[in-house]
Amino acid sequence: MVRRTVGKMTSQHGNPMNDTPSDPSHPPLSDELQFAEEPEDSRSRALPRWKLLIVDDEEEVHVITRMVLEGMTFSGKGLTFLSAYSGREAADILRAEPDIAVILLDVVMETGQAGLELVELIRGELRNGMVRIILRTGQPGQAPEREVITRYDINDYKHKTELTAQKLFSTVATAIRSYNDLRVIEKSRQGLELIIASTRGLFQRSNMELFARGVLDQMSSLLRLNEDCLFLHSPSGFAATVRDGDIAVLAGTGEFGHCSANLSCDLDPEVMEVLQQAVREKSNIFARDHFLQYFRSRRGGESLLFFRMSHPLNPFERRLVEVFSRNVAIALDNMQLNLDLARSQKEIIFTLGECVESRSKETASHVRRVSECCRLMAGFLGFEAQDVELIRLASPMHDVGKIGIPDAILLKPGPLTAEEFEVMKTHARIGYQMLKGSPRPIMQAAAVIAHEHHERWNGAGYPRGLAGEGIHPFGRIVALVDVFDSLLSRRVYKEPWPLDLVRDYIAGERGAMFDPRMVDVLMREMDSFMAIRNDFPD
Repeated sequence: MVRRTVGKMTSQHGNPMNDTPSDPSHPPLSDELQFAEEPEDSRSRALPRWKLLIVDDEEEVHVITRMVLEGMTFSGKGLTFLSAYSGREAADILRAEPDIAVILLDVVMETGQAGLELVELIRGELRNGMVRIILRTGQPGQAPEREVITRYDINDYKHKTELTAQKLFSTVATAIRSYNDLRVIEKSRQGLELIIASTRGLFQRSNMELFARGVLDQMSSLLRLNEDCLFLHSPSGFAATVRDGDIAVLAGTGEFGHCSANLSCDLDPEVMEVLQQAVREKSNIFARDHFLQYFRSRRGGESLLFFRMSHPLNPFERRLVEVFSRNVAIALDNMQLNLDLARSQKEIIFTLGECVESRSKETASHVRRVSECCRLMAGFLGFEAQDVELIRLASPMHDVGKIGIPDAILLKPGPLTAEEFEVMKTHARIGYQMLKGSPRPIMQAAAVIAHEHHERWNGAGYPRGLAGEGIHPFGRIVALVDVFDSLLSRRVYKEPWPLDLVRDYIAGERGAMFDPRMVDVLMREMDSFMAIRNDFPD
């Protein structure tokens, strides 16, 4: 309930409470505080204002308080007055208006402890620790000051008889300043939490374009933390990298939304000049309508982040941007290091797989084809993207255990004897033993594949006789793809089979050697799998 009364009242000392002190011994409270000389117009009423809740069961107290504080401003914002005439009514207002700055609270209203009970509700049930509570009482004997200050979380305690116009003004001004300081601290805390959460997400990005889009998204979120939105409704910005002196845009948003790593992006000459200036000076640029962050990795890579703005960053926003940018630079370094390690790991895996195939007189292209066909199969089966990539990288190691097979058996052009075949079968265990010790996900997946790619759906495979779903999906995929490609290829012991014969053989092993569902996918998508053979011929 909000009531507003217009009128001129005098204090109990006979002085008009809306008169400002003229005594020179009373200097201004603050450069930020002033009384408006003219009534507020519609434009000033539309500006953000501090909310002040008056809680008292006497109408006269509400009227006088408004008259004294009506023209007060702090940091360019005036006051909005809310009135409640009981503790229950005040509780309803506080639930609906969580951003009240100051409460002028009477102790005795519907009960002798109504005001103190409201304090407990505000700090306890409503968990509102920001609002500044000024307790006012006309009956100090019912709420002794020392006991109240010790027991209750209030910010000031005043007898109504001591609250002259000047003291009321000073008390409210101090309370608003405290509330504003708490808001700044809370914003800083929220900003730092957002930076931590944002950076955590960035560390999970797996390539430069995804990383760049993540930085754009998180920077937009970070700067919308302010109650006054910094950016236009469609924030405009882009992330770019410097390659051999040329600036290449990786991702964009807003007016730059059409920009990506795969599409050309024509930038305004003014924007290009800002980018080139940052690269020349190797520094950040903050201007009235834009800012640009420059990143340089420890390995010498350069990246840029550009944002268009509706007005300059304030000091708080700029600090957040700088802290976030330092974290981005660390995340960028780590991502590039991880990418380098991953590339090195991939090269080692493919090289080792190709060496094994070359030793057995098979072409290195078989390794590439198996890798790409496994990726294709996993995608058709609906695997998660990370698992699709994992099987693509790990499958080249499926026959690494053949390193431990003697040449006389491995290279024998004719059929193997029963004893020789038992030796050949040991390559599955040898490969597993070689790879299982590594904690790397790729090596762990490769160990599983090496161990299980000769198991059969019906349980008649080796080395452990696993069956059905008991065989890891990676092992089942490689079992099918390896046989499919081997049958179509020349080996020391056979000529390549025609495609129709390969189809018939695999269809005949559906549910016996191979997972029925995977056979169905292979038959349905045969053209896609054959296209890979054409891309990597022997």
